[in-house]
Amino acid sequence: MPKSTTGKPLISRLRELRKSHALTQEKFSELSGVAYKYYQLIEGGHRVDLRLSTLEKLAKAYGIGVHELLAPNFPKIRAVKPAKKPKR
Repeated sequence: MPKSTTGKPLISRLRELRKSHALTQEKFSELSGVAYKYYQLIEGGHRVDLRLSTLEKLAKAYGIGVHELLAPNFPKIRAVKPAKKPKR
């Protein structure tokens, strides 16, 4: 199976967005609802073929759509929104 062609640009975009919001990996993982260790693997390039649900969580935390997260141009920066806790 061929390697992902969107992996490296996506990792760069995630890192750039996180730093532009002055967030640590730990804080962003809390806001997005993605586990901290998993987010470290993503940004470290060890997980590049992400599920759509993960991409949606990452994009939603920045107030953007998945298409903006994957677009070639940097998205307009919006306020970071905390992830909602699942209802039990």
